[in-house]
Amino acid sequence: MPMRQMKESSEQHLVIKPQIQGSVNPVLEVPKTVQSERGPPREEPQITNGEQHPSPLSRNRGRRRGRGGRKSDQGDVVMRPTSRPCTIADKPIAGHSVETLSSEIASVSSDGGHVHEMDMGFPSSSKALRFAPRPGYGQVGTKCIVKANHFLAELPDKDLIQYDVTITPEVVSKTINRAIMAELVKLYRESGLGMRLPAYDGRKSLYTAGELPFTAKEFKIKLVDEDDGISGPKREREYNVAIKFVAQVDLHHLGQFLAGKRADSSQEALQILDIVLRELSTRRYCPVGRSFFSPNIRNPQQLGEGLESWCGFYQSIRPTQMGLSLNIDMSSAAFIEPLPVVEFIAQLLGKNVLSRPLSDSDCVKIKKTLRGVKVEVTHRGNVRRKYRVSGLTTQPTRELVFPVDDKSTMKSVVEYFQEMYSFTIQHSHLPCLQVGNDKKANYLPMEACKIVEGQRYTKRLNERQITALLKVTCQRPRNRENDILQTVQHNSYGQDPYAKEFGIKISEKLASVEARILPAPWLKYHDTGKEKDCLPHVGQWNMMNKKMINGSTVSRWACINFSRSVQESVARGFCNGLAQMCQISGMEFNPEPVIPIYTTRPEQVEKALKHVYHAAMNKLKGKELELLLVILPDNNGSLYGDLKRICETDLGLISQCCLTKHVFKINKQYLANVALKINVKMGGRNTVLLDAISWRIPLVSDIPTIIFGADVTHPENGEDSSPSIAAVVASQDWPEVSKYAGLVCAQAHRQELIQDLYKTWHDPVHGTVSGGMIRDLLISFRKATGQKPLRIIFYRDGVSEGQFYQVLLYELDAIRKACASLEPNYQPPVTFVVVQKRHHTRLFANNHRDRSSTDKSGNILPGTVVDSKICHPTEFDFYLCSHAGIQGTSRPAHYHVLWDENNFTADGIQSLTNNLCYTYARCTRSVSVVPPAYYAHLAAFRARFYMEPNVQEKGASAGSVGQASTCTILATGEPSVRQLPALKENVKRVMFYC
Repeated sequence: MPMRQMKESSEQHLVIKPQIQGSVNPVLEVPKTVQSERGPPREEPQITNGEQHPSPLSRNRGRRRGRGGRKSDQGDVVMRPTSRPCTIADKPIAGHSVETLSSEIASVSSDGGHVHEMDMGFPSSSKALRFAPRPGYGQVGTKCIVKANHFLAELPDKDLIQYDVTITPEVVSKTINRAIMAELVKLYRESGLGMRLPAYDGRKSLYTAGELPFTAKEFKIKLVDEDDGISGPKREREYNVAIKFVAQVDLHHLGQFLAGKRADSSQEALQILDIVLRELSTRRYCPVGRSFFSPNIRNPQQLGEGLESWCGFYQSIRPTQMGLSLNIDMSSAAFIEPLPVVEFIAQLLGKNVLSRPLSDSDCVKIKKTLRGVKVEVTHRGNVRRKYRVSGLTTQPTRELVFPVDDKSTMKSVVEYFQEMYSFTIQHSHLPCLQVGNDKKANYLPMEACKIVEGQRYTKRLNERQITALLKVTCQRPRNRENDILQTVQHNSYGQDPYAKEFGIKISEKLASVEARILPAPWLKYHDTGKEKDCLPHVGQWNMMNKKMINGSTVSRWACINFSRSVQESVARGFCNGLAQMCQISGMEFNPEPVIPIYTTRPEQVEKALKHVYHAAMNKLKGKELELLLVILPDNNGSLYGDLKRICETDLGLISQCCLTKHVFKINKQYLANVALKINVKMGGRNTVLLDAISWRIPLVSDIPTIIFGADVTHPENGEDSSPSIAAVVASQDWPEVSKYAGLVCAQAHRQELIQDLYKTWHDPVHGTVSGGMIRDLLISFRKATGQKPLRIIFYRDGVSEGQFYQVLLYELDAIRKACASLEPNYQPPVTFVVVQKRHHTRLFANNHRDRSSTDKSGNILPGTVVDSKICHPTEFDFYLCSHAGIQGTSRPAHYHVLWDENNFTADGIQSLTNNLCYTYARCTRSVSVVPPAYYAHLAAFRARFYMEPNVQEKGASAGSVGQASTCTILATGEPSVRQLPALKENVKRVMFYC
């Protein structure tokens, strides 16, 4: 086989000086805080076509909480510690009014009135920390029964024993480790393992139901190496496997936890049971994460460019109120088609590669796609050795030569394969695959290789592939339910030898769960419309006969057209139609643009935007352009992102983009939706909850309340150096809670904790200065409402269960510090709620034929909430399906209240969350995730456009959009992240991300 050697600035803040003495102690309670403001805010003008609406009558001031809050001693003047404390330590230490969750945080002094802080660090989770316990069960709503894809699992009565496994020489591959252990069990189950059938995690742990006949023992195992070298016969490799007793796992502890008698679960026991139930499926199918895939479950569907979708199922054992539950769901993923490599690259490139040479760009695409992919040779008959592709040769096969002996005798690759294998290379114009490493790379002709089956494609899919994959995964609820049941029956857990060995029994019936359908809230529109208020029906309503409650004014606007197929007359007609729709909806919209519609090419985006901006400024004699309408080609590549970056961080323009296909149709429903987006971008409100302006929302209307949403979006697979983007939004009006301002920052790659929630840095003039997203948004709320927030509700998106402790410890601590930096003893009570959408619980109607229990798509009705049976045994969580389905099976959002100092009842937080889902600004539908979290996701997604290509390089530290301050480096020696460009002031004041 041929071989060759290869080489290959600061921002000023008004700091309200805290008067704090002594060290900070890691104890958290709600300090007694004097509230300087009571009841509703001062009279605030609301823009409603020139009319103003005063605040509610003074009789509403200081209204006590209603049905949403449990009784407590907390009144309007003094905030006392919660009656349901979530504490880290049992007893608070007297004399400390500002507590923190971190054990290595700040020493606070009165030196110059500035707060001096050490690096906040990453507080480690504490075993003493307890999440908020469930305060009871909800009662509001119409009761019904739904089915969930949870299957009851009986807890075994056998002892579970853990053993440590050491394999030498060390093996990195889980697959090889499993093969070694399978061979060991096959050879020694009777003679050495006492007939035990162990479950193995593929790494360091082995589990048995009962003890093995030894505490420590070593075994010699020989395994044939399928992926050995290129030349020579297959070799047998010998491994030494040492098995050593570690511990007996306490199942009683788990039983007590499931019965609600213990607050902490036995993670070890759950992990063992999960491994046991995955053992057989790991052997049968292709495991990916917690899912299993196979081309035999359903026929693979082509996705294009050499990819296909495999159907599979997700499986996880979970502790629930009904006991142990096995969560089973259907899933799909993209796999590389097991094609001959030449055929694969023909599909990848979309052209015939046999007759003409490949271009440089073709080779780059092939190399990027195939790097790391396993191939097997096909030129040696039954010998199908496998290799991992490391690259592509720069020369075609016919030009490749290599030394065959120490005398540097050269031979071509074509000659070598003909002489050694009698294999004639037909397409010698193609390059060779490189396999091996940089020091010793080997050549394989493309036509002698085939892609190994069962390799998941982990790189980014293009839009066509995503669309094709969604078509495969989109299943009606009834079909999905049937597939789940068939999967459970096919897996036949009752006959699973590992489940039998460990005494685990799995039900084959979906769990029947009591649910409630929460009522939709009344929505308020402007009094000049025919319909002044509205009650949504099945999660939907429309703008017919209604006017926006606070319509904004657009006097100065322009339009730029990047689409060659849209003539100026068509663009003018579209703009006229949109202006009319904005007026009909309740906005004041000038029908004439400042300058004529400007048509240009996409590649001239920056030049065109600056031309329109300056032309408008000249025409307006220095006045700002308020809105830019943009017509985009349907396939616009990076144009949209470039445009948003330039408009929002350079020119300070609010823009609204419309695709060519919508410009030609001029659909009224589309225009109405665009009008909704324009209104909130211009600072207006589309609708508000009737209960909000009537001061009737429990634990929101009684005292000034700010609602936060936070999310972190991470780079896609394959992007190893791009930063993660964190976004935080916060309500800027009270009691309406419908306007949200947002800030974003870039932070370290795949860092989940939001680094810029609270920061301090040293300013040469002002000394230590406090800042960060929470602090800035609290200040912004105060400026907008005239009130300081006396209650904080924080919806945090994108956190997995394994990160709950870490995120709560770090981020709640940052909230505490941000508040304390503004005013002495300012510690408003916090409710911290994690929002999860990436889970696998699905809810189905109990009877799919009962049309009254489903929406048009066959999904459960919007407002369906579940807080029993499949929920956590002791903690405060619930599933809420707040939206009507459109296609496929609806996924309910999972809300987990980790911390609650506001004493929410189950009904209180569930109703608030459901009602907020009807206030989403971009459409007249209730949405699936509470809007603050949704907006944070949109803001984070938008901010990724602000990064230019060189942002991925490791450079300066991250900073918040809209701030000139920079984030400090995460830890000494760690790479920092380039700062995002700052938003212009007029942009960050509005909901620019809508």
